[in-house]
Amino acid sequence: MATEFKRSAIAFLLLLFVHAAHSFYLPGVAPQDFEKGDELKVKVNKLTSIKTQLPYSYYSLPFCQPKKIVDSTENLGEVLRGDRIENAPYSFKMREAQMCNILCRVTLDAKTAKAFKEKIDDEYRVNMILDNLPLVVPIERVDQGSPAVVYQLGYHVGLKGQYEGSKEQKFFMHNHLAFTVRYHRDIETDAARIVGFEVKPYSVKHEYDGEWSEKTRLTTCDPHKKRLVVSSATPQEVEQKKEIIFTYDVDFQESEVKWASRWDAYLLMNDNQIHWFSIVNSLMIVLFLSGMVAMIMLRTLYRDISRYNELETQEEAQEETGWKLVHGDVFRLPANSDLLCVYVGTGVQCLGMVLVTMIFAMLGFLSPSNRGGLMTAMLLLWVFMGLFAGYASSRLYKMFKGTEWKRIAFRTAFLFPAVVSAIFFVLNALIWGQKSSGAVPFGTMFALIFLWFGISVPLVFVGAYLGFKKPAVDDPVKTNKIPRQIPEQAWYMNPVFSILIGGILPFGAVFIELFFILTSIWLNQFYYIFGFLFLVFVILIVTCAEITVVLCYFQLCSEDYLWWWRSYLTSGSSALYLFLYATFYFFTKLQITKLVSAMLYFGYMLIASYAFFVLTGTIGFYACLWFTRLIYSSVKID
Repeated sequence: MATEFKRSAIAFLLLLFVHAAHSFYLPGVAPQDFEKGDELKVKVNKLTSIKTQLPYSYYSLPFCQPKKIVDSTENLGEVLRGDRIENAPYSFKMREAQMCNILCRVTLDAKTAKAFKEKIDDEYRVNMILDNLPLVVPIERVDQGSPAVVYQLGYHVGLKGQYEGSKEQKFFMHNHLAFTVRYHRDIETDAARIVGFEVKPYSVKHEYDGEWSEKTRLTTCDPHKKRLVVSSATPQEVEQKKEIIFTYDVDFQESEVKWASRWDAYLLMNDNQIHWFSIVNSLMIVLFLSGMVAMIMLRTLYRDISRYNELETQEEAQEETGWKLVHGDVFRLPANSDLLCVYVGTGVQCLGMVLVTMIFAMLGFLSPSNRGGLMTAMLLLWVFMGLFAGYASSRLYKMFKGTEWKRIAFRTAFLFPAVVSAIFFVLNALIWGQKSSGAVPFGTMFALIFLWFGISVPLVFVGAYLGFKKPAVDDPVKTNKIPRQIPEQAWYMNPVFSILIGGILPFGAVFIELFFILTSIWLNQFYYIFGFLFLVFVILIVTCAEITVVLCYFQLCSEDYLWWWRSYLTSGSSALYLFLYATFYFFTKLQITKLVSAMLYFGYMLIASYAFFVLTGTIGFYACLWFTRLIYSSVKID
């Protein structure tokens, strides 16, 4: 029994790694050539809505179905995103145009009519895939006087409107799809590669003569009589007992766009100039502040250290003020030191995950063409960074003269993931209740639990063991047995005030980029400027470190030596501003009206803010630890 379990566990691990390895391909490595007449496999993906944020399987609506529905294998990231990729009933032949192909005829009953109306009302879009390219709807708009084409991912299931002269709201179905497949042809071999997949949806009340049969010709769409669908002049209404005939056209157009550049059209940002200007502006402000902070710190500190080291007489020593006075208490054990160790270890885990993910993304491994790759990579990296989490928490624990390293390792392995999992399970239960494809299936849930308990937890213990084996870090100064009394502080040195002030600058460094990240997540757009994101992340690290060091210096100068937790919370408080900004974004940019959807949004943003708190707090803490050790080892203390 045990051997069988081991075998299945190893098989599962191998499968996971093969899956992950398969998902990390460089975009542009494996193009597919099609000869004239080759069959093209169109796949359908989930139905999505920016109003509800709840994805549904394509066949959850009574669309035309193939003889047998076949699920495509999805990676971990795709399943967590709610992707459900299945085969479609459409039949495409490479470079062979087709007109007015009849897919099927559906007569609506009360239940199906209601399902279609609900999806149309919630502005659901149908997503399809051809040769790994998502289906887009080209929308022409006038931009600065010249016409420009922007692409919308997926087409709307239908639309709402009124007949002329009537005020009654009606629902109309997009039942005719005019597909355009763009291809780039090789002149020498005549083989072609697909570089674009577009659609124009129409709502048409199809008509025909006589009784319905498989050979019925439509009078509203007949290529023999040159009657093609070019508008939605006579739309197809969605109502009980109404008959809907689904049809489609396929047109093939040669394109100058090469296969390697086929994603460029999808990734064009509509507000390019604003994006660039905002980021550059943010960088300039932060770099200027960094320069100022560094200059003040270096000059003031240099003067302090020189002065303290020149003090010779006893009288002068008694008159000294500032941070040197608290040298006997500055490395005193903080309150809840165990919890601090756990949070620092978790922050190191987050930092490692984000850093490596960004490097992979910058190198092009996690481009949008690799659906779910980003999420899969982040999950796997989180698991393996458990080693560093255990190491960092046990090193700090030993510095605090702790002896029970296993307890600290256990808490590091479970505290953060347990909080995130609890929120995730509640959200998943809500999604299950809505019968959405976004609900994580039992198999994937098992895989996530296995990653946590089977890989992450053991790695945290290994890291903690290695960290605890190393000799403890000695304090540069001795700690007095009796704690020194902290004098009354000025109002601006109040812990709550200084912590809240400290979070503003790190948040200011990222909030512009945050807008684009939130837009890509919640408004169904692609995010791809990972180079810029990496630059912003570096600036975030620098800003967190600097603001914490400055405030820590002021705190020590006012003879308050309780800096351990304050340093963590100072930069970590930027997470509070992140959550407040997410709330502002919800009310100003999103059109979410359903309670479940709002709970999903705030639940996921709470997880993101918690992770951001742990990440930024750890950066601030390490910066402050390095700073205090540096200054107290630089002065002569009798």
